[in-house]
Amino acid sequence: MKFLADVHLGGMTKYLRALGFDTLYFDKIEDNKIIEIAKSDDRIVLTKDRALCERLKGRCYLVKSKKTIEQIKEIAKKFKLKNDASPFTRCLKDNTLLEHVDKSEVLDRLPLKVKKFYTSFKICPVCKRIYWLGSHYERMKKVLDSIVV
Repeated sequence: MKFLADVHLGGMTKYLRALGFDTLYFDKIEDNKIIEIAKSDDRIVLTKDRALCERLKGRCYLVKSKKTIEQIKEIAKKFKLKNDASPFTRCLKDNTLLEHVDKSEVLDRLPLKVKKFYTSFKICPVCKRIYWLGSHYERMKKVLDSIVV
């Protein structure tokens, strides 16, 4: 399942990506371009814009919740995301699938404590952001677990 979140829903984009869902987001984009991308990429548009949703006829979900965590819970329930989730497989920044990387290849970019205590790493092949299972991961995992119940 692939999504495109409109400009009103940028906050929840990282949570969909953290759950492993291919989620596009643009902070500035015209409705006609959203429609074009949704159709060509077979994406579901997530929006708070009723008029946009009416134009998309079935390729759209009108998000009702106002707060980010409630929005993502609403979407997870609506689309039954629990069974298809593949957490921590996408870059939170640019949506790219992460790749495993040997510690030796990123050693010079790691904080001292990370060098000392962690051995498993993933990297975004596009932006080169490095991910590991540290305290940020633990906090995010708790949030994700509360979302896909």
